[in-house]
Amino acid sequence: MTTTERAVPAVTPFPPTATDRPVGALDWIAEEAARLQAAGLHRDPVVRQPDSEMINLASNDYLGLSRHPGVLAGAHAALDAWGAGSTASRLVVGTTSLHVDLEDDLAEFLGFPAALSFSSGYLANVGAITALAGRGDLIVSDTGTHASLIDGCRLSRARVVVVDRGDHEAVRKALRERTERRALVVTDSVYSIDGEPAPVADLYGVARDHGAALLVDEAHAFGVRGPGGRGLVAELGLSGAPDLVVTTVLSKSLGAQGGVVLGSRLLRSYLTDRARTFIFDTGLNPAAVGAARAALDLVRSDPSMPERLRLNALRLADSIGADTPAAAVISLVVGEPQPAVAAAALCRDRGVLVGCFRPPSVPAGTSRLRLTVRADLDTSVVDHVAGVVNDALVRVGAR
Repeated sequence: MTTTERAVPAVTPFPPTATDRPVGALDWIAEEAARLQAAGLHRDPVVRQPDSEMINLASNDYLGLSRHPGVLAGAHAALDAWGAGSTASRLVVGTTSLHVDLEDDLAEFLGFPAALSFSSGYLANVGAITALAGRGDLIVSDTGTHASLIDGCRLSRARVVVVDRGDHEAVRKALRERTERRALVVTDSVYSIDGEPAPVADLYGVARDHGAALLVDEAHAFGVRGPGGRGLVAELGLSGAPDLVVTTVLSKSLGAQGGVVLGSRLLRSYLTDRARTFIFDTGLNPAAVGAARAALDLVRSDPSMPERLRLNALRLADSIGADTPAAAVISLVVGEPQPAVAAAALCRDRGVLVGCFRPPSVPAGTSRLRLTVRADLDTSVVDHVAGVVNDALVRVGAR
């Protein structure tokens, strides 16, 4: 071999098969799907029908407004005025006067100078986090945050420190020891899995002490906690506080669709320039905007709705032996996925839809039934549901 020649390593043909036929690049999915099925982790969407008589305690329609005549009228009016879609991204021609009116209403109701709506709560969280933190910054999150917050942290390219849920002293340590100039603390105000509140006031104090901003997702507190359903942030007297960003959704207590970020007017202006999920996404459809605005009017005019919701949650939790709920979510840990799936199926067979949460939504060994109460349920319905759930848990050996 001359000095200009190099040895060529032997190459094993890929894929090596007995028949020398190519293997599909996605054939591994079948094996993985079988593994998920055997572990009780396969999921099929529940297909509902418009005339279903099922009692639904698996949705997040906390105030029961998704079918309220006033909310439907708001959606129809917007549909008639603006058509089926917003037709473009918000920065082109996808912003209607209805979007602006809704954002103004939300900001006023929740006690912030400004609001910016997105096509979903997921996109609101991802857009806000990736705009507020990036390479060379620090994000401190916790183990209870929603997937949209987790994905926003990952996509930001910032350094992310994850602490135990509710451990504000661990947040303090991470902020104190950081070398980055900018830092963002991220949390849910009410955790989606079990409805427990985060120590938002403590987190805000820690963030302020160390020159960090705090982002709080109020998805499961808006319409449930606080004066007139204004959320946990309002309950703590922090609405409109400096260095505080709040996100929430239009798809839970308002029964519509969409997400929103609330903060200063400067923050709103900055997000319109830097939040990619706002800039490059088609604007929220007009019917959803109209429905959300009508629902907000109903919440504003009847502040007793959140109280009715909380009373129903207390009644159901007491009847099934669950902990006193801090919001609308009641979580019943079963253990392994299979009995949790079986219990949910038994409830469904008797006309009651309940959530069934399994890994990766929850840690291994904590698969559970997740019940979400509504303000529009009669006490007789709540009592019937309790009987069905208790019986299902006994039959799968969880009681």
